[in-house]
Order: sequence, then C-alpha cells, then structure tokens
Amino acid sequence: MNSESTESATQPPAPNDWAVLAHQAATDVHARFGHRLMGLPGTWIASIAAPSLGASTPFSPWHYWWQAHYLDAVVDSGFDALSAGKHQQAATELSRARALLRGILLRNFGRFPNYFYDDMAWLALACARLNDLSRNVAGKPSRLASFAVASLTRQLHGAHDDVLGGGIYWSRKRDFKNTPANGPAALHFARIGELDRAGSLADWLRTELFDPEQGLYLDGIHPSSTGRDVEKNIYTYNQGPILAALLQLDHPQYVAQAEQIIDAVVLHLTVPGQGIRLEPGEDGSLFTGILCRYLALAGRDGRLSAESRATAALLVTETAAAFTGPAPALLSAAVQRWTIFAAAATCQRP
Repeated sequence: MNSESTESATQPPAPNDWAVLAHQAATDVHARFGHRLMGLPGTWIASIAAPSLGASTPFSPWHYWWQAHYLDAVVDSGFDALSAGKHQQAATELSRARALLRGILLRNFGRFPNYFYDDMAWLALACARLNDLSRNVAGKPSRLASFAVASLTRQLHGAHDDVLGGGIYWSRKRDFKNTPANGPAALHFARIGELDRAGSLADWLRTELFDPEQGLYLDGIHPSSTGRDVEKNIYTYNQGPILAALLQLDHPQYVAQAEQIIDAVVLHLTVPGQGIRLEPGEDGSLFTGILCRYLALAGRDGRLSAESRATAALLVTETAAAFTGPAPALLSAAVQRWTIFAAAATCQRP
C-alpha cells in the first residue's frame, strides 16, 4: 500500500452503533419488502420493489440471487442474536430463514437449480450458513437447506470442466467462465471441505483472470477462435468471495494473495472519504455490500497482518458511514445497506 493510501486508511469515521443500524435496516427490509409467498403459511419472500414503486406480484420479474443475499442477511441476524445471548431472537431469525428458503423453492417452480451458476453458488453459500445456524439454534441441520446444498453442489460440479484450463461456467449456455461464478463457487467448495476443487478454482482465477497491474480480478473469459477473449471489467463484488475463499483455503500462499486484494481495493476501488465505491444498476446495488461482507471477515482474521486487518475493517466502516439518506426503494439496495451495516458491526466487535 502506498503512503497516501496508508494515511487515508488510518482515520476512522465518526463512531456509530452499527449493530443498531443493521437491526433497523433489517426491520425495514422485512416490513417494506417481505411477505408470504401468495399468502401461503410457512413461506416468506421479498418483493423486488417497495410498495411505493408498485410491489411485485408473486410472478413478477424473478431475481433469484437477490433472494439469496436476503437469506444470507437473515442468517447474519440469527448469528448476531446468538452472539448477544438472545436465543429467542435467534430462533425467530432461523424460522424466517427457513420460510424464505421455502419461498425461494416455490417461487423457482419447485426446484433449486437455476440457469445461472453464479446464482446457484450464492444460494449454496447462504444455505450452508443456514444449516450452521440451525445446528446452533435447533441442534440439528435444516432438512430443506441440506437438500438445497446437495442439489446446488451437484450443479456446480457439473459446471466445472477443463475448457479454458478449468473453472466453472457462468450459465447453462456454457460459453463464458467468469469470476462472479468461480469466486462464490470456490468459497462454497472450501467451506464444505472440497479443498482440492476450491483450490483449483482459486488457482484458475489467478492464472486466467487476475490483473497483476491492478491486483484485482477481471470479470470473465470466453472461448474463441483465437483461444481466449477476456472481459476486462473490474467490479467490486468479484473481489469479495475470492478473498474469503483464499482465507478459507488456509495456506500462506493464499493468505498473502488475500492481503494483496485488500491493498488493491484501497488503491483502485475507493472514493476519498466515502469508502468503497458504489456500483450502478439494480444488480449493481448489491455489489459493494458483497465485498464488505467478506472484508469484515478479513478484518477479524488473525492470519492476516495487523495492517491488513485494520485496513479491511476501515474500508467497511468508512463505507457504512457514507450510507445516509432515505431507505432504498429497491430490494437489492436495501439488502446491501443492511449487509454493510452488519459488516461494520462485525468489525466493531472486540
């Protein structure tokens, strides 16, 4: 990290009670977007827009991966309640998470597989965490979450081949391999103990889509008549799950790569005084929150240097401090705000 970025990463924002703000953001999302799917008991789902913009009907445009991140955020609330000794609240969040997963299953026409492998990887990550929450709260895994993890993991296995030297495809069209699919898939495989497969995806990403000049991961690669056509866009969210996957792989080589990502985020993805840049668009309204989620984990990882941990945590809290103004009207932006506040609360814990 250069001296200018080091100096900017040493001045924390004004203190905030991020846990309180995360709780308020969660309450807002549940109240303005959440509802039973078609009124069915035991289900939950989120509209893609708040009622002021015209609440979605059960079969309005379907954003599978938005719901996956909503589920991840609900699971966050459950673990936060457990950490605070609030077991009844944790049980409430577990119940909501189970209902949301049922809602996702029904809204996706009774199946968990989807056309896009990155979508499936996001839901697999959330469901594996839901299982962990269920074990902690109820003493046993969630049957539906276990089924989802098994089903989605099989799909991800099937998307992995040797074309372009490895990696998994973005979609069932199988004409594009990208960081949005391979990052969360690598993290998922690492978390469920498939370390060889996770390591192969991390190594493939490093070989094919890592830009050494910027220290960040490019978007994706197409097979072509010339061999490879690379999409060189750099997005905030692409850096998050691969950062977490590198740490989950637990090897000095990968830990060093994780530190490089944190430094590169400071240099290339921040706005002075406002933390990490925000991305445009409806899907883009989730991107910065995803990076913050995984930076918060890095900020508490003792294998990283003290400087890297402090930088990761400060990136999150600076970003959270910049979130002011009215509550977002789109689900993606509202879940992002919640995720960022929750990540800042994680960084704030002793």
